[in-house]
Amino acid sequence: MATATQTNLVEAKPREASDKNAARRLRTTGLIPGVLYGAGKDSRSIAIDPKAINKILHSESGHNTIFDVVLDGEQTKAMVVEWQSDPLKGSLLHVDLKRIAMDKKMRVQVPVQIIGEAPGVKTQGGILDVVMREVEVECLPADIPSHIDVDVSNLMFGEPVRVADLPKSDKIKYLSDEDLTIVHVTSVKEEAAPSADAAATEAAAGPAEPEVIKKGKQETEADEKADKGKK
Repeated sequence: MATATQTNLVEAKPREASDKNAARRLRTTGLIPGVLYGAGKDSRSIAIDPKAINKILHSESGHNTIFDVVLDGEQTKAMVVEWQSDPLKGSLLHVDLKRIAMDKKMRVQVPVQIIGEAPGVKTQGGILDVVMREVEVECLPADIPSHIDVDVSNLMFGEPVRVADLPKSDKIKYLSDEDLTIVHVTSVKEEAAPSADAAATEAAAGPAEPEVIKKGKQETEADEKADKGKK
């Protein structure tokens, strides 16, 4: 398992807690507001380059990446724990960074990576159904895996790979229920056609209202959080 620790160096600038207009003005300079907290130290309001954060979030280990952040000449290990994006443009609006104590174990969600080709799919006509995309583990920060391999090379029709079957390591402890299914080979389920009565009821009801999907927190929420910080 590759670990999530990287040698990225991210520079942060101190900023005064301010209103949403000040946060917008900050973004026009190419920086975004954020908060740095944790490790028994005071919470700090910061300004940071969103490109550096995007690079981390889109790396192999994503938000589990541990990197170095520099503020006022002091360098410390940190992780991205929360971020808000513009729901339309997708651009970062705000980020929370947490200082990490490298000698203390922590709990994180780690993605699973399916490897191999299941004979239950190749020769038995089944489909591979991935039930869990992440599992929770506990380990030291330096031992956080970027992903956990799930080998399906011997998986036959009707058989599952459970949490209990995942690769063992003396460096990490699985916290997810060991009986939970990660992936299994199952049959193709055809969607049942609606009955005549159901179809008539739906037609009489007219067109459905469009569904509104919340893609992220609003900018005002991000600004309010930046103002309050975390203790």
